[in-house]
Amino acid sequence: MSEEPEPRPKSVTEEWLSPGVASIGGASFLADLGHEIPTALLPSLLTNTLHAPASALGLIEGISDATAGLARLAGGALADDPGRRRNVAVGGYTSTAVLSAGLSVVAAPWQAGLLRAGAWGARGLRVPARNALLADIVPPAVYGRAYGFERAMDNLGAIGGPLLAIGLVGLVGVRSAIALSVIPGLLAAVAIVYAIRHTATPRRREHQPIRLRVRPVLHGRLGRIMIGVTAFELGNCAATLLILRATDLFDQGHTTTKATQLALILYVLYNVAATLISIPAGRHGDRSNPIRVMAAGAVSFGAGYVWFAVGSHNPIVLAPAFILAGLGIGCAETAQSAAVASLAPTDLRGSAFGLLATAQAGANLLASAIAGVLWTAVSPTAAFVFLAIAMAVAVPLILASRSRGSVDDPIR
Repeated sequence: MSEEPEPRPKSVTEEWLSPGVASIGGASFLADLGHEIPTALLPSLLTNTLHAPASALGLIEGISDATAGLARLAGGALADDPGRRRNVAVGGYTSTAVLSAGLSVVAAPWQAGLLRAGAWGARGLRVPARNALLADIVPPAVYGRAYGFERAMDNLGAIGGPLLAIGLVGLVGVRSAIALSVIPGLLAAVAIVYAIRHTATPRRREHQPIRLRVRPVLHGRLGRIMIGVTAFELGNCAATLLILRATDLFDQGHTTTKATQLALILYVLYNVAATLISIPAGRHGDRSNPIRVMAAGAVSFGAGYVWFAVGSHNPIVLAPAFILAGLGIGCAETAQSAAVASLAPTDLRGSAFGLLATAQAGANLLASAIAGVLWTAVSPTAAFVFLAIAMAVAVPLILASRSRGSVDDPIR
């Protein structure tokens, strides 16, 4: 009589890449694919179709970014409750898709501004809920891989969205292309629902107040990590400045159109680098320490900024600067989420991710503003030297959070 074979133990990959994790990654991919279409076509819609001045685009985007930042704080407070975070995640993905697609029927710039701000507010609201939901699904030992996968899928959507927009515009026009963006957006909401169904049912809490708990989050080691995150983000400028630097450099020797195309190709390279590094960075963080991965991201970004400061009129010579920046953001974003998920108590996860997202947005805005002022008042080189110095200062502040706050700290 033959013996029954022993059941094969689950591999590490099977443990972390569960249906729930795959669904959240799919949601990030589909959502980015969806909202990058109206984002890419908004300038054309405003200036060519609605005949608005270029200043209208800047005003709309500024208001939308501010709305998203405030929504992340509110989303953090809502997401502290495990049951409530599910509703916020589904509602956030659905609202972003519908409001973004609504841009296809606007008749005036102010209508576009209202819909864009609403869509960005819903997008900001869902971020803490999604990150907290992901922490509910996987064990702490594989947080890095799970968040790395989510970031990789998000970056992949950022690559595909503009390319899809280009194809759709040629087939159906600007308005119809924006309207069709609702399809991947709603599929993202379906993916989140599927992920929720593969998550353990949360314990019901009676009379859970809706409030952002700042002091408990900033207490102890989690607070020190937030300082390191903020220091990093103060050197993390908007990617549009990287594109602008490349465009200005390539303008000398190429037509404006050709220079723009070359810069966008290098920006795709930036997103490819971020996509490819996210999962390996998460795996390394799981095996050693996500703080080291975040510090490595700062070093990579700093090196890239030095490259941008020196500059080159040759796209091949400038390409490594975009790759280094892409590697930096891929490492840092993955490590930041994994570190916060590891240290935040379950009942504080929403507030912790809300504060993380708000620190990222606020510090990014300040970094871009300072760099922009230096760019205009002094030179582009001065702007990137400042950013490189900011990253150099961030490295020791990030590493300082590695010291143990208590014997129970889960991060080594």
